[in-house]
Amino acid sequence: MNPMYAKLYEIRYELFFFSQLAILFGSLVMPVDLFDELVMPALFLLNIFFGLVLVSKKKQLGRVLIVLFLVLLILFGVTFFKQTSNNYLSYTRFTIYFLFYIIISIEIVRQVLKTTSVNRNVIIGLMSGYLSIGLIAFFIFLSIEIYTPDSFKGLLMYGNKFSNKVDSLLYFSYITLLSIGYGDVVPLTPIAQKASVLIGVLGQFYIIIVTTVVVEKYIFHTRNKK
Repeated sequence: MNPMYAKLYEIRYELFFFSQLAILFGSLVMPVDLFDELVMPALFLLNIFFGLVLVSKKKQLGRVLIVLFLVLLILFGVTFFKQTSNNYLSYTRFTIYFLFYIIISIEIVRQVLKTTSVNRNVIIGLMSGYLSIGLIAFFIFLSIEIYTPDSFKGLLMYGNKFSNKVDSLLYFSYITLLSIGYGDVVPLTPIAQKASVLIGVLGQFYIIIVTTVVVEKYIFHTRNKK
């Protein structure tokens, strides 16, 4: 591993985490249309690049992510230079994002659980893993809505723009993961309801199991230092 890449690896969780925050909340500081059409795809590419840094010590997994990154780069170029997009390109991107966050979530949890001492970097990795599960939930719900339209009640559709429905599903994903349940968005079909239960359970398992293990290691490490 070259020195530059080694330095990036030391702050891999921070890079990945803050790029996730930019994806989730970037539309708060810029026009929504600009963010959805241009900035968000670029941020996803950046997030996947930082994912490559995160798995750089696992060569086979790194090769898989490199392929996903290159395909997304090509799709981004086609959409940007031709100023056009179609359902096929969009669905391909969604599928790649879905696969990426499944892979990276598993890897983050593995790295966090494997660590022997808990520091700021590990804590950020823990938070990043939780955000990744929320993005997995989003792509699950989006897939359901694409293949079975009107599976959710309460999705926003201002101006009949599908991007508004996407924003609503992203919101619903984290509300479900956090077990808040405001009731403004409701799953209607059996598959949507089961997926909602699955995401709620995954969120609780993450907090109960992964977070608890990290806290226990932190307490143990602190006591040993004393």
